[in-house]
Amino acid sequence: MENIILTGDRPTGRLHLGHLVGSLSQRVQLQNSGQFDQIFIEIADAQATTDNSGNIQKVKDNVIEVALDYLSCGIDPSKSTIFLQSEVPELSDLTFYYMNLVTLARLQRNPTVKQEITYRGFDNSIPVGFLTYPISQAADITAFNANIVPVGDDQLPMIEQTREIVRTFNRLYGETLVEPQAVLPQNVVCQRLPGTDGQAKMSKSIGNCIYLADSPEEVRKKVMSMYTDPNHLKVSDPGDTKDNPVFIYLSAFAKDEHFAEYFMNKETGKLEYKNLEELKAHYERGGLGDMKVKKFLNFVIEDTLAPIRARRHYYEQHIPEVYQILFDGSDKARKIAAETLQRVKRAIGLDYRNDIELINDQCIKYGSEPITYSSDSEKKIR
Repeated sequence: MENIILTGDRPTGRLHLGHLVGSLSQRVQLQNSGQFDQIFIEIADAQATTDNSGNIQKVKDNVIEVALDYLSCGIDPSKSTIFLQSEVPELSDLTFYYMNLVTLARLQRNPTVKQEITYRGFDNSIPVGFLTYPISQAADITAFNANIVPVGDDQLPMIEQTREIVRTFNRLYGETLVEPQAVLPQNVVCQRLPGTDGQAKMSKSIGNCIYLADSPEEVRKKVMSMYTDPNHLKVSDPGDTKDNPVFIYLSAFAKDEHFAEYFMNKETGKLEYKNLEELKAHYERGGLGDMKVKKFLNFVIEDTLAPIRARRHYYEQHIPEVYQILFDGSDKARKIAAETLQRVKRAIGLDYRNDIELINDQCIKYGSEPITYSSDSEKKIR
């Protein structure tokens, strides 16, 4: 069996640091590992319309933003297929067939869906398309026979629902679909980066994000205003690092070489802190101010974003090239999804054009002459 990856994002806003550590960096590593036969990265614009039906322009505008973020982070279109969900209508057909395998109660119990409904304040006005997001995602994954899906831990319930759909389909109609496995970031901190305001999740809808496309000044302002330990009122006070977003971000991004560069005393040639553990220890025992730590975090994030900004600048000057990448990827994706849809319809028993036995059974039933096809490609009855 081939090793195939499917992953992607909804184009409802620019991508942020949470996406970078939670999925984008991992996608680039997997892409460049040489261990996978195919990698599909979806911009789920059709799904994004489910809660943006009154503002489709928002979705359209953010398609290019997400594509630019992908390319600037190192997604290589010669190694990974980037495609638009709306350009692959076979995904909608698959979603429809899978809907019959999932109950409404099961959808409503999905923790990720429940959380997203709360974020958006839908209450009892949930768009049906949004509620069925897990089914749509199952169609996306299975359409490309993906067995690997890189996700953050908040998406695990979605992958489990896909697995349930695959098992149910295969039980009813025979072994047809591939059951996927979720792959989490190795760094536990990266599985869910908190917002700059200390909320549990960095979210576009809340607006507590540092975006990959932010300017150096925008990053600096956001870092300097970040939530820290509310009890760390004076420099001399002991501080908490466990639930402190500044230190969580440092755990996700800081490397030993950052300490060697930033905390080197040029006069003495000695390091003030060799690594993050030493920095944490000083903060926890007291005597280290938030401002000093934030300045270091700003340095670390800038070092991370600088090459991303440079690549993004190139693609911003070549927008037609970006759209062509999306169109070429969508053409490839549609061809593969069409093959999967045909296989699914055949398994269910709805592949009429290829079911000569069915047609001839009806011919016998009603006294007609049995049929043959004029050619396999045209499937015209003669």
